[in-house]
Amino acid sequence: MEKEKARLLELRKTIDELSYQYYTLDKPTMTDYEYDMLYRELETIEKNHPDWVTPDSPTQRVGSKISGGFEKYTHDRPMLSMGDVFNDQELMEFDQRVRSDLGGEDLEYVVELKIDGLAVNLIYENGRFIRGVTRGDGRVGEDVTNNVRTIRTIPLHIDSTSPHMEIRGEVYMPIQAFEQLNAQRRDDELEPFANPRNAAAGSLRQLDPQITAQRKLAFFAYAIGGTVGIDIPSQEALLEDLKAFHFQVNKEYRKFKTMADVITFIHSWDDRRDKLPYATDGMVVKVNSFAQQARLGNTVKIPRWAIAYKFPPEQARTKVLNISVSLGRTGVLTPAADLKPVRLAGTVVKRATLHNEDYIREKDIRIGDTVIIQKAGEIIPEVVRAVTADRDGSEQVFSMPARCPSCGGPVVRREGEAATRCINPDCPAVILERVAHFVSRNAMNIDGLGDAIVSQLLDHHLIHTVADIYGLKKEDLLDLDGFADKSADNLLKAIETSKHVGLARVLFALGIRFVGAKAGRILAECFGSIDAIMEAKADELTVIDEIGPRIAESVVSYFADDKSRALIEQLRQYGVDMTCEKRQLINASFDGEVVVLTGKLESMTRQEAQKAVEDRGGRCTSSVTKKTTLVIAGADPGSKYEKAQQLGTHIISEAEFREWLERE
Repeated sequence: MEKEKARLLELRKTIDELSYQYYTLDKPTMTDYEYDMLYRELETIEKNHPDWVTPDSPTQRVGSKISGGFEKYTHDRPMLSMGDVFNDQELMEFDQRVRSDLGGEDLEYVVELKIDGLAVNLIYENGRFIRGVTRGDGRVGEDVTNNVRTIRTIPLHIDSTSPHMEIRGEVYMPIQAFEQLNAQRRDDELEPFANPRNAAAGSLRQLDPQITAQRKLAFFAYAIGGTVGIDIPSQEALLEDLKAFHFQVNKEYRKFKTMADVITFIHSWDDRRDKLPYATDGMVVKVNSFAQQARLGNTVKIPRWAIAYKFPPEQARTKVLNISVSLGRTGVLTPAADLKPVRLAGTVVKRATLHNEDYIREKDIRIGDTVIIQKAGEIIPEVVRAVTADRDGSEQVFSMPARCPSCGGPVVRREGEAATRCINPDCPAVILERVAHFVSRNAMNIDGLGDAIVSQLLDHHLIHTVADIYGLKKEDLLDLDGFADKSADNLLKAIETSKHVGLARVLFALGIRFVGAKAGRILAECFGSIDAIMEAKADELTVIDEIGPRIAESVVSYFADDKSRALIEQLRQYGVDMTCEKRQLINASFDGEVVVLTGKLESMTRQEAQKAVEDRGGRCTSSVTKKTTLVIAGADPGSKYEKAQQLGTHIISEAEFREWLERE
C-alpha cells in the first residue's frame, strides 16, 4: 500500500512537471503517448483508492457542472483598476508626479505588456490551489474555481510553505485558439466573439467546466495579493519568483531607470505587437520597489504607482472594389467587402466581412466607397465607416441578390431574421459546404477529405449526399487528380474509421440548425440512439437542461422531413454507428424533479449535489420559477429560499436531501 501511495505521489509530480514543460515552456520532453500512459496509470491508482484523490491532482482539472450560477467571493486585498494614458506627454506627467511624491528618490520602472484578457485572483493554501476568483468590481468577484482548474498553465500545486497566498494575473485566449473557436461558432450558426478578450471572459464563465477546458485558455501571472509569510522586495523579484513557482510569466517585461527609456521601449512595440500569439492593448508601467509602491499608495480606485499606456487602434484607408456574396451550409448569403489591398497591423488585408444587409445599410457602405478599416480586437478586419466626403457620385448602393449566385434559385429573408437564404436544397454551393462540414474535424473527422477533394467528388458526380461518401470505391478515387494507391487507401481507411465516432458527432455533422457540438453531445447522452431522437416531440426535448425551444423545434423539423429520414437510413445501411451509451441513473429518487440548490451545503460541494440529483433523474436549474418542484436549502439560503416560500415550492433541508439520496 505504501509503495502504491509513493508511486501516486511520484506520478503526480512527474505529470505536473511534464505539463509545465509542455504548456508553459512550450518545450515537451516526452511523447504524447508516453504522457498518456503515465496519466492512465495515475487514473487507475486513484480509481482503486478514491480516498487518495485530492483537488490538486492532475486528474481533477475538469470538475462537475456549476449549478445556480457562481458564488461571490470577497478579495483579501482589492483588485484595483489601472489608470490609463494615451500619449508620451501623459507618461512624462505620471513620472513627474511619482518622483515628486517620493521626494526625488531614485526609482526604477518595470514595463510589461498589457494582456487583453480577464483578471483573476488565484488562492493557494500551503502550496495547494483552492480557489480562483474573477476581478468583479475589484472587491467582490465570482468563484470560478472549477473553470480555472482546467487552464493548463495554472499549476495546481506550487512549492511554497505560505499558509495563504494570492497570485494574480490575466486569463487570455491565444489568437490561434480564438480563430478556431470562432470558426466553430460560425459552423454552429452562433455569433462569433468580437475579440479574444470577450472569448476568454465568456469561456471562463461557462457553467460546464468541460466547455472551458475545450477553449484552450492560458494564464500570465504578474501580481500578488494577500499573503502570509512572504517577503518580496520588488515587481522584478516577484516575476522571477512566479517563474520559479512554474507560472507562465510574460517574458517581454523590462526594467528602466528613466521614463524616456520606458517610452522608447513602448514605441518599439508599434510594429511588433501584431506578431504576438496573443492580443495586447497596451503596456503597464509599474514602480519596481514594493516599499516605494506602499508609500505612493492608492486612490479609491487606482494605484498611484502604476499606469497603463493604451495603444491606439491601428486603422487604414482603402477602397471597396466590390461587395461579393458567399454561401454557407445552411444557405445563408454572407456579404463581404473586397478591398484594395492595404497593410494593416502587420498583414495585408484584402477582404472584410459585412455580416448582413442590415449592417451594410446601417453603415451606408457602397461599392466604390473609400473606407476606414481596423482590426477588431487586433484580429478581425472590420469596416469602421465610409468616408462620405470622398464620394463623387460613381458609388453604387448594394442590395442582396434576388437569386442565389450559385444555383440561380430564389432567396428569401424570413421575418425577424437578418439573414438572407437560398432555399434550394440542391444548390451546389450549399451541398459543398454541407459535405465539408460533415467531414470536418469536430464532426465525422474524415482526415484527408478537404474542400478541394470534396469539390472533385461533386464535380464528377461521385457523391450527391453526405451518405454517398461511404459508398466510394478505390477506383472512384484513382480517377481524381492527386490520388495514387496509397492516398486512396488512406482516405478509404479514414472514411471507414469515421463510422464509429458516435452519435454526438453524427448529430453535429448532419448540420441540423442550431445543433452544435455541445447540443449534439447532450442529445446523444440523453436519448442514446438516433431513432429515439427522431421520434422525440418538442416538449420532450425542452425538458433537457440547455436544450431550449429553438433547438427543439429545429430538431423536430429536421427529422420530420422525408429527405432527412432517408439520409439517416442510408447512413445506417453503410454501417455508421448512431448510438451512444445513455447516462446511467443510480436510482430514480429525483425522477421528474426540477431542483434548485441554495445556501451552503456542509456535506458536499454545490457541484457534487447537482451531480447527485442528475444521477437520480432530476434536473437542476439556477433560479426558482413556477416550474421548480423542489428547493434544497443549505445554510444562509437567501433570496431563492424566500421566493420558493412565496410560490409554495417544496423545500427540504440538507439532512432531508441526504435521506432522498439513500432511497432505492
